[in-house]
Amino acid sequence: MANGNLAVTGSTRLLAIIGDPVDHLKAPRMINTRLAEYGLADEAVLVPMRVKPEGLSAVLSALRALSNFRGAVITMPHKVSIVPFLDEIVPEAKQLGACNVIRRDPDGQFVGAMFDGEGMVKGLQKIGQDVKGKRVFLVGAGGVAAGIAFAVAKYGARSLTVSNRTQAKAEALVARLRQARPDFTVNCGDAKGVYDVVINATSLGMKDGDPLPIPLEMLSFNTVVADVVTQSEITPFIAAARERGCKVQPGKGMLTTQINLMIEFMLNESLDARLARSAVG
Repeated sequence: MANGNLAVTGSTRLLAIIGDPVDHLKAPRMINTRLAEYGLADEAVLVPMRVKPEGLSAVLSALRALSNFRGAVITMPHKVSIVPFLDEIVPEAKQLGACNVIRRDPDGQFVGAMFDGEGMVKGLQKIGQDVKGKRVFLVGAGGVAAGIAFAVAKYGARSLTVSNRTQAKAEALVARLRQARPDFTVNCGDAKGVYDVVINATSLGMKDGDPLPIPLEMLSFNTVVADVVTQSEITPFIAAARERGCKVQPGKGMLTTQINLMIEFMLNESLDARLARSAVG
């Protein structure tokens, strides 16, 4: 990157972020900045692609035909619906039935993975809040919620309660998690009681006038509150939690911690190894 200008050439690898809407997303700027930090600004570029649900199949077919396309971040509302269009899914994502990143291999095969859960848990760890031994309340049962639910179990939470507007979706997520982790305590539940960690994994907060995902009575001063929404740095839910004295992690925290994981998966390359080679050179 010279003088702040991106030098896109015929050999530049194309990355994308696929969702609807995409105008609010922080990931394009964050990922392109990270590519520049690792000396990849002239070799790869990520662009947002607004794709409505009914257009997903056609867009993926077109991307298969682009030999310089290397991968895409997948965001709402496509994390679950993209799965049938992929050729391969890594084991953890297969358990979840959802993906938030895909890679185009040299043979043209599309491979999917999921890093939302890792991003959420490791983001919390970065602010000194481990889910290990904690009672966690999760709002939502879609693709991002599934990733978080499995990660919460993986990292040793004491228990998990899942609440969703559509009860059947919450029950389906709980059933999948019980099957995968029969030793873990997970249940469906209403938004009531007090928990150690409360996570909003729904789109509530993206639009003005959205209701809060839970009653504020559920939050005590020592509750840890996290959000997945990145529409604004501080969502109404995060602001309300702060006012009650809670420790908080905005949606950007989850995203920031998984940026490197997503880039490495899409490019099939270790960023740290690349940095080390550059230092030696």
